Amino acid sequence: MIVDFHVHCFTDKLAEKALNTLSRRAGIPARVDGTVKGIRDSMKDSGVDYSVLLPIATKPSQTEVINNWAASVCGDGIIAFGSIHPDNAEWKDELKRVKDLGLKGIKLHPDYQLFYIDDKKMYPIYEYLFSLDLVLVFHAGRDIGLPEPYHCTPDRLYKLVCDFGGAKIVAAHMGGFSCWEEVEKYLVGTDIYFDTSYSFDWISDEQAKRIIQNHGYEKILFATDSPWTDQKEEINKLRNLKLGVEVENAILGGNACKLLGLRV
Repeated sequence: MIVDFHVHCFTDKLAEKALNTLSRRAGIPARVDGTVKGIRDSMKDSGVDYSVLLPIATKPSQTEVINNWAASVCGDGIIAFGSIHPDNAEWKDELKRVKDLGLKGIKLHPDYQLFYIDDKKMYPIYEYLFSLDLVLVFHAGRDIGLPEPYHCTPDRLYKLVCDFGGAKIVAAHMGGFSCWEEVEKYLVGTDIYFDTSYSFDWISDEQAKRIIQNHGYEKILFATDSPWTDQKEEINKLRNLKLGVEVENAILGGNACKLLGLRV
């Protein structure tokens, strides 16, 4: 079982424009076309069984529309999360609706949504989200397409781990993109998941293996950040770390299945 815990897609109408804008901003070419069909074709080619779609509401007004769309594309290998914008006054009702729609969790991107993750104004949102048994995924660390300051750094994540012990929190990009020394200082060994999205080309094999070993492979989730990487290539990069069959299988899908309640 292979689960890609971190992919992005857009509606067929918006995909080309969205990819062009994001690609120019970050200087990164897209590897698939950003549509749901595109990711499903990639999954078939690479042997991925499930992809977890992580939409982001960059404006309060987008929240309901994005969550409706996310729910509409579930199935045939797609597991969708929803999104909440912190400035949406109806966030509580929308979180309940996300749960009722059958979405598995929420993706927040603090740099696009302009909030620091340890700001106390966010705590009621987190508390209600976790009470619904939803998974919370943060973009963590630097964002290539955006300037500083970065709003979800390892030291700030550490505060959340301390304040919300046992909550289902995932820090994307191996705990914090391009902040891996701080990840080792603050987060390794704590009760938080890391996903591997868009990390293997930027972190040394030695450091990646050290983080996985010291953090505990049971808390590592394979992820690609498609369309910005190729799923088949990212699977091979993980396998090239030569972590052993048990560890590899857990990271590629076993851990995600347990977290999401999927039958293996």
